[in-house]
Amino acid sequence: MLSRRIFQQFTDSALLGSASRRVDSFCIASKCSFCRPCARGSLAFVRHAGSSSSTRWKSRQGNDFFAREAKVQGLKSRAAFKLLELNEKHKLFRPGQTVVDLGFAPGSWSQVAVTRTAPDGRVIGIDIIPTQPPRGVSTIQGNFLSPVIQAEVRAYVQDPDLGRPRRQVASQEHQKGFTEEDLEELERGYIDIERHAHLEGVETATTGDPNAERSLDDPVDSKLPLKERDERQGRVVDVVLSDMSEPWDQTTGFHKRSLSDPYVRMMNTSGIAFKDHAGSMDLCMAALTFSFDTLRTGGHFLCKFYQGSEDKAFETALRRLFTKVHREKPDSSRSESKEGYFVALRRKESPTREEVFRE
Repeated sequence: MLSRRIFQQFTDSALLGSASRRVDSFCIASKCSFCRPCARGSLAFVRHAGSSSSTRWKSRQGNDFFAREAKVQGLKSRAAFKLLELNEKHKLFRPGQTVVDLGFAPGSWSQVAVTRTAPDGRVIGIDIIPTQPPRGVSTIQGNFLSPVIQAEVRAYVQDPDLGRPRRQVASQEHQKGFTEEDLEELERGYIDIERHAHLEGVETATTGDPNAERSLDDPVDSKLPLKERDERQGRVVDVVLSDMSEPWDQTTGFHKRSLSDPYVRMMNTSGIAFKDHAGSMDLCMAALTFSFDTLRTGGHFLCKFYQGSEDKAFETALRRLFTKVHREKPDSSRSESKEGYFVALRRKESPTREEVFRE
C-alpha cells in the first residue's frame, strides 16, 4: 500500500505532466515562440484562467487528502483529523468524560469526542448556526458570547444526568431482572427529567442551601475531597473544546429548512489578518472564562486562534491556570493558514479569577 506522501507525489506528477503536454500542444498549434520552460512557467495561468473562487475551492477540496478521507470515513469535515492528531499527542479524552464543544458546527470535533468518551461520556455542542448534531451529541443553539447562553450551558452541564446516553429495553425478554421501579425510570421522558431537575433547583434555592448562592471564587473547605470541592464550585466539565469563528451574516437562503449544510454561514477568514486575529482572541477569551467557571481540576482546554500580536498575552493567562500549555499546528491544518491551536493541560485548583485574567 502506497503511503500518503508517495501517493500525492505520484498524482501531482501525473497531473502536471498531462497539463504540460496540453500547454505544449497549444504552443505548437499556434506557432508560439515560447520554449518548454516558459510554458511550464505559465502553467498556473493556463489552468486557472477564467475560474471563479468557488471553482478553485472545489478543486482544492477535491485534491485534499484529508477532505477526501473525511468523506470516506463519514466525518462531518476534515477538521476531525486535527483533533484526532492533537488527542493522539496529548491524550485529551477518556471514557465517561463530560466535553463541551464551543462552535461545534458542522460537528466533526463532536463526532471525535463522542467516540473517545464512550460508553458513558456526554458531549454538549454550542453554536449560533442551526446544525444537525452528530449522533449522541446534545446541542444548544445560541450566541456563546451572550451571558444568557453561557448561564444556560453552565446550568445544563451541572446536571449530571442531562446529555448522557440512556439504556433501552428492546423486548420483553430483555426486561427480565428489572423491577417495576427500574422500568419506570427507563420509560421516563426527556421532559420529565428536565422538570425534575428544575424542581430540585427551585427547592434548593428556596430552602436556603448555603451552597446555592456560592460564588465561584469563594473558598471551599480544603478538608473535602477534590471532586466535591470542584462540584461545589460548579466545576464539572472535563474537556472544553473551542473551534469558534465568527460566522458570516446570512443574506440569502432564508427559504431553506435543511440543517445538514451549515457551511453557508461558516467563515474561514476575512482576508484581513488583524481582524481575524482580534476576533479569534475575543472568542478564545470567552472560552477561557467559561473554562475557568466550569472546568474541573485536572481538566483540559483546547482552542483555535489566528496568530497575531495578542496571542502572547492569552498564552500567559493560560499558563496561570494550567500546568502545561502547548502551541500546535497539526499536519492536517493547511500550511497557508494562519490558524494555530493552544492545548492547555491539567487545570490548577488554586488560581483565582483576578490572578488569571489580570493584565
